[in-house]
Amino acid sequence: MQYVVKRDGRRVEFDAQKITNAIKGAASEIGIIMKESEFIDLTQSIIQKLEMFDKNELTVEEIQNVVEELLLSSGYDEIGNAYSNYRRERTKIREIKSDIMKTINKIGVETDRDNANVGNNFSSKLLRIASESNKWHNLASMPKHLAKAHENGDIYFHDLDSYNLTTNCLNIKTGEVLKRGFNTGYGTIKPPKRIGSAAELSCILLQSAQNDMFGGQSHVDFDNDMGYFVELTRNEIREEYKEIIGDDDKLDELVEKKLEKIVHQAMQAIVFNLNTMHSRAGSQVPFSSLNIGLPESYDAYLIDKAFLEEYEKGLGKGEQPIFPNIIFRVKEGVNREPGDPYYDLYELACRVASKRMNPMFMNIDADFNKEYYDKGYIPATMGCRTYVMSNINGEPGPDGRGNIAPCTINLPRLGILARKEAESFYKDDVAKYGKENMESEIRKFALDIFYKLLNRRLELSREALMHRYSILKNLRVKDLPFVAGEKLMKGSENLNEDDSIEPILKQGTWAIGFIGLAETLTAILGYHHGENEYARKIGIEIVGIIREYCDEVKVKDKLNYSCYATPAEGLSGKFIIQDQKLFGKIKGVTDKDYYTNSYHIPVSYKISIKDKIDIEAPYHKICNGGHITYIELDGYPEKEDVKAIIDYAYHNTNISYMGINFHMRYCKDCGHRVESYETHCPKCNSMNIQGISRVTGYLSLDERFGSGKVAERADRTAHNGSFGKTYTPGVIQ
Repeated sequence: MQYVVKRDGRRVEFDAQKITNAIKGAASEIGIIMKESEFIDLTQSIIQKLEMFDKNELTVEEIQNVVEELLLSSGYDEIGNAYSNYRRERTKIREIKSDIMKTINKIGVETDRDNANVGNNFSSKLLRIASESNKWHNLASMPKHLAKAHENGDIYFHDLDSYNLTTNCLNIKTGEVLKRGFNTGYGTIKPPKRIGSAAELSCILLQSAQNDMFGGQSHVDFDNDMGYFVELTRNEIREEYKEIIGDDDKLDELVEKKLEKIVHQAMQAIVFNLNTMHSRAGSQVPFSSLNIGLPESYDAYLIDKAFLEEYEKGLGKGEQPIFPNIIFRVKEGVNREPGDPYYDLYELACRVASKRMNPMFMNIDADFNKEYYDKGYIPATMGCRTYVMSNINGEPGPDGRGNIAPCTINLPRLGILARKEAESFYKDDVAKYGKENMESEIRKFALDIFYKLLNRRLELSREALMHRYSILKNLRVKDLPFVAGEKLMKGSENLNEDDSIEPILKQGTWAIGFIGLAETLTAILGYHHGENEYARKIGIEIVGIIREYCDEVKVKDKLNYSCYATPAEGLSGKFIIQDQKLFGKIKGVTDKDYYTNSYHIPVSYKISIKDKIDIEAPYHKICNGGHITYIELDGYPEKEDVKAIIDYAYHNTNISYMGINFHMRYCKDCGHRVESYETHCPKCNSMNIQGISRVTGYLSLDERFGSGKVAERADRTAHNGSFGKTYTPGVIQ
């Protein structure tokens, strides 16, 4: 055999070194160390098999079949499986037709104008490009080693279908935008003059922004921004009443009574709109978040109170609103303590959370938040957990900024590889002295190997984000006509519609995330950070290395890299399936259908509320790209229960962002709350029951969970075993 026929029909000279390199790559991927002579012997055996074809030329497929068959039949099953898995993944990419590739390239530059109703934004483009097609287009277009890292499950590029089209999420300076007015594409919307109009337009802001982006949007200071329009409404009501009753002694009382009713109506409209208005070609309601709780005026206080009370009521029949995410910011001197001016808002927020799982809570007194607060930059967050504060390229704070794009490292795989290599290195000593006597040495060596592997993955993640940067900077302002064209994004202030969005990319964050810290620790040490004090120390050390790396390369590249506790909604089930194929089922690591969310304690592990808070709290400061801690309860809590948990966390730890989880059920026919043990609605006897849980920072109907999250929710264990039934209010266990 002299020639190889490539898939596109080209004939090239046969090169045995390519076979050797392919086998080396498969072995390296799963951490198997072999001598060079073994690779050469395997290559020679494959060549002998190929010569049996007695042909002058063979196709690539014929050669790869022989390689795979020989590996699997010669005692190299693990390498053969890795080689086979990669072949399958690459085949998916090659199945993309060349004409589709050309079309995607064309639409990626600019949408055609055949239909005058089709715009030039993210939603319009995605409407034209099938999501899966664009994923494979992007994989085929990027450097092969980056594509391979994603396909094989080493790292994960989030929202790959949007890789070349848009950015992730945005904190909107709502008040500023509403006061100047805006244009959604067909004409200018004037600044509203009353709270009802302002509330309606705040929803339009979220919807319009979502059509330009693949992630969520947040009102960064909702109560204070809306409070401005309360005074305008008050003045309008006063003028109307004065025309009727003149300067009556009861004028102010009547005005305030009417004003309160109007504010409530406006807030109710927001709850209804954000659960009914669709964005992204009607595919979903806006992924929205509202930051509240720090009113700077009485009018902002009215907004907070009315919004929480209207959210508490639910939708038309009392059903649970899915959106918006509500973030109630807690601050000593503002609302945290009984003597604080807005303490009643904190109590109200706890009451609503006990019924609706929203709001979640943010601790402004955590030292990393307080540092910004004291300088005049008010921290905020996204419901999903994204946190944007530091900025190497300008003024800090969340206003007009968001995460540009995240990628996530498969930490458990590194732990498995490191442990396997360490055990292989010490196998003779284990045979001589016993595993228990060698365990300490194996763990130390495994950690050394793990840190080396982690460093390589961090470099790969940085390269991947830089590649995405190089693609996104080719977009122009007119490709993001609302968020960039209407100057919602920091960095867009002086840009014209044909300018590159590169200045915007420098203002947002670039997140390097991680998943499965618990499984990683178990793979290396044999136990996770909920089980052992030493594992807690190593867990902090591992995530600290990711943060240190982000801080280091942030200075080198002048980009806002951040350490991100990945939510991993769908990813939790993707990585583990790939690792099960490579390594089988390893107890405590790959023996379930999902990896544990970021740094969290495994959901099935029995642990007290106090211990979970204490263990997870330190990660909030390290994960400057986003963090959250959940407390899982086994029944509907009372207001006092929620408040006791938040009080403990915010008085005794440096924890920041928290949510209270419980499985919510209600009757779809009458809206009545249904207990977990009830099969029928106690009010109308209907069996039409809807379940709702929190996925990764937001609420979702049970039937919309991905397979990994379905398995995770089934495993969730309440963090004190009997909370909500025998719990003593105000006492943390």
